Amino acid sequence: MKKQSNVKRFFIVFLPLILLMVFILFPFYWTFVTSVKPQDELYGAVVTYWPSAVTFEAYSKLFTTTVNFLAAMKNSFIVASFTTIVSLTASTLAAYAFSRYQFAGRKLLMCTFLCNNMFPTVLLLIPLYTIMRKLGLLYTPTSLVLSYTTFTIPFSVWLLLGFLNDLPMSLEEAALVDGCNRGSAFVKIILPILGPCLVATGVYIFMTSWNEYTFAMMFTNTDTRTIPVALKSLIGQLGVQWDLLTAGGIITIIPVCIMFFFAQKRLVEGLTAGAVKG
Repeated sequence: MKKQSNVKRFFIVFLPLILLMVFILFPFYWTFVTSVKPQDELYGAVVTYWPSAVTFEAYSKLFTTTVNFLAAMKNSFIVASFTTIVSLTASTLAAYAFSRYQFAGRKLLMCTFLCNNMFPTVLLLIPLYTIMRKLGLLYTPTSLVLSYTTFTIPFSVWLLLGFLNDLPMSLEEAALVDGCNRGSAFVKIILPILGPCLVATGVYIFMTSWNEYTFAMMFTNTDTRTIPVALKSLIGQLGVQWDLLTAGGIITIIPVCIMFFFAQKRLVEGLTAGAVKG
């Protein structure tokens, strides 16, 4: 009876999970395998699921001959880091103000932030392009940072607001009684508690900025282009350089994987924070 129960549990629970895991991980596996295949297998008529001879020529060629991929990674890291800092700072202060203060137009502003996420970001492309050109910021990393904040800040405010609303006012009131002002109470009491939620929000902002393509395509040139634009240059009218494209894809996900590895505990805490009252 116990054996039948284990078999039933395997087919109902574990087998669907295994199939789902294979479905999720297979694209990453195929991308890596394609990046280490030799040329004859890569464009051959026979499909191979593992190369007969593993070669890392595509990775070396990616950084030396075809595109300046290292510069693109540097640009992406600069843009994503500064966007995270600017958006996280503005979002934290805005969410704290919306949570702790009652002022005229509060609900209207929050609805405006929410409605901002209902429209595709491509609608902002032409107005932002005009603004950046008039300000002389076109084709600079600053133009991307300012453009990305237009859709990362509204979502981040809503994400942080839910957690701040669940924090009891008694924490700040106790700090104010002990001699702290509003600013020091926020820095010493609220920010440490807000840590996991800040990590979760920061990861969202960083990943959004790291992977964004539309604005990066319009607001950058050869010297300032980011990773998505650099990878797109490998797709030409006469064909696709699959070995370089997949090698670039593997390298692109490494920083994100490292960030998730070190921040996974606080990330889970931040994503579940404020979900349960009590």
